[in-house]
Amino acid sequence: MAEELIPVVCPYCGVGCRLYIRVVDGYPVGIEYATDIPGISNEKGKLCPKGNAVIEYLLAKDRLKKPLKAKEQGKFVEISWSEAIKEVAERLKTYAKDDPNQLMFFGSARTFNEPNYLIQKLARMLGTNNVDHCARLCHAPTVSGLKQVFGAGAMTNTYKDIEEADVIFIIGHNYAETHPVGFRYVLKAKERGAKVIVADPRFTRTAWFADIFLQHYPGTDIALINGLIHVIIKEKLYDAKFVRERCVGFDEVVKAVEKFTPEYVEKITGVPADLIVEAARTFATAGKGVITWAMGLTQHTHGHDNVRLLGTLSAICGYQGKEGCGCAPMRGQNNVQGACDMAALPNVFPGYQAVTNPEKRKFFEEFWGVELNGEVGLTVIEAAHAIDEGKVKAYYIMGENPVISDANANHVIKALQKLEFMVVQDIVPTPTMEFADIVLPAAAMLENEGSLTNTERRVQWSFPAVKPPGEARPDWWILSEVGKAVGFDRDGSKGFRYNEAADVLREINACTPQYRGITPERLKANLAGIHWPCPSPDHPGTRFLYKDRFLTPDGKAHLAAVDYRGPVELPDEEYPFILTTMRYVGMYHTLTMTGRSEALVKRWKEPLAEIHPDDAAKLGIRTVDWIKIETRRGVYPIRAKVTRAVKKGVIAVPWHWAANVLTNDALDPVAKIPETKACACRVAKISEEEAKKLMEKLPQIIPRIEVVKG
Repeated sequence: MAEELIPVVCPYCGVGCRLYIRVVDGYPVGIEYATDIPGISNEKGKLCPKGNAVIEYLLAKDRLKKPLKAKEQGKFVEISWSEAIKEVAERLKTYAKDDPNQLMFFGSARTFNEPNYLIQKLARMLGTNNVDHCARLCHAPTVSGLKQVFGAGAMTNTYKDIEEADVIFIIGHNYAETHPVGFRYVLKAKERGAKVIVADPRFTRTAWFADIFLQHYPGTDIALINGLIHVIIKEKLYDAKFVRERCVGFDEVVKAVEKFTPEYVEKITGVPADLIVEAARTFATAGKGVITWAMGLTQHTHGHDNVRLLGTLSAICGYQGKEGCGCAPMRGQNNVQGACDMAALPNVFPGYQAVTNPEKRKFFEEFWGVELNGEVGLTVIEAAHAIDEGKVKAYYIMGENPVISDANANHVIKALQKLEFMVVQDIVPTPTMEFADIVLPAAAMLENEGSLTNTERRVQWSFPAVKPPGEARPDWWILSEVGKAVGFDRDGSKGFRYNEAADVLREINACTPQYRGITPERLKANLAGIHWPCPSPDHPGTRFLYKDRFLTPDGKAHLAAVDYRGPVELPDEEYPFILTTMRYVGMYHTLTMTGRSEALVKRWKEPLAEIHPDDAAKLGIRTVDWIKIETRRGVYPIRAKVTRAVKKGVIAVPWHWAANVLTNDALDPVAKIPETKACACRVAKISEEEAKKLMEKLPQIIPRIEVVKG
């Protein structure tokens, strides 16, 4: 009996935990904690519930095992790989020849850097920058906002700096539940005496650990952050030397926050003025401070400005470029940072090099050997509208599920029905797959290998633990075969001939400045990984950024002066409540993985809508009653949970179970992220019979795909 321990990276959130898969005779039988690998999040062992159940989704009975071709919606026939690749390539070539911008490509933060690099390379070599991935739905404002203030759109510090901080400001982020292993760094800091400030519309599991809790209304973040900055400036608590020497725009900030007195901010946010003052003083005088956030802060039409203001708050306190300080956005999926770095985005080449920059474009034209498009492409939400208008006709989706994940999901479904051609590359059937013309069965992450970049910019190599089922193939292999069949059948960077994932990473090394020294050989030999930027093979990687200068053209932090604006859709007589969305610790993304885990489904059986007791009493609602939530975009049946965790007038629902039929797809003008965290809604108690009828109209989370004989 052959037994092995295979080192992998957890396929769930952006913390990037290491673990071992115990394999006996090629079959996964359990996991082991990676206590022997230094410097990573779970260095003392233990994983979150999802990590502990990581093997289960691999063994799902409905894994995709052969390429499929649609006969009609939801019904498919099996075809060979050669047939599938040929049809996909021919259709892509046809659209590209007519107008490349008829094509749209969707990368995935749930797979490796290498396939994300390849999907954007394929799109751009075909002539379009219409390529995006799920960061558009979570951390696009982080990328754009931090880049504008500091020059780079990534976490400025590491987990170690969270542990060493004297104050940690957590805003719009239920850290203890969405990233429980990473939250241990917060707890370590608190054990040392650090103060924890939490700002959230809900009293969350994270809020239990707060020294100061600021419960603001959804979408009022600008007012709250401006209020903190106002107090810090008025009481001269800012780092005057740091501001003078390393920042620009301070005078404009002073003017912008002048009216945001604690009393004024209380009227907007619902946070008591004295708590705003206490939080500002605590944060600014601690000595070393970290700010961390997630989607509660970013998923707004003002998400870009929210992030700019957090960067400004950090900078005026001098909390950049040193140990125990920084801005720490926590990524929701395990490779959101890497997919951004690889340019699965419509506006940049790998390494955040702008497609509109002639010099950068010339480099990639020579590197890839084709003429490139210099216009910014479409985002995923814009693509849905472009499909609706007949401008986008073909869609290539790798490892994503927009029917569940995109805002205003009913509109997305209507758009997908209008497509002329759609390819879905995934590991299991999804509601999105029902609209596909060709389905390409992919290997799951733990059946595959490649590099991943976690939220602290740590790049790690994950090894294949088991073989994929049937004829499923790695994402990089599928894309390389498509690229060759399209006509890019050349060696080196100018083509798509790759023998292994490591070949792709070597190409990434050659064109992505931050990754030049992060070679496959180094990663395979160093399981703890390497932080980017790492500009050369002998460079150790960079723990925290901006020690001496920022990455802006003038080397200074560009502070943000922002006036208040709230959600675009506010409560009124017709829709008197404000809806916000949330996550459960045991459920992940659109449930394609966790929804196939018996252990997780047993513990987190269904979603519950949180409603304040006063609101529930007026509507005659009790816990576990069926209710329907209705917005201007859709209707959603769900059981109620009466709780004081939410403020009066606020309804909170977990989004995993298709709640995006309700959410607003109004976009942030810069980051182009939809406002899924705040919209107007109404609530009514309903019978179980009515709930079942409404549920039948929702997308089925785990659809039954019918495979018929050809």
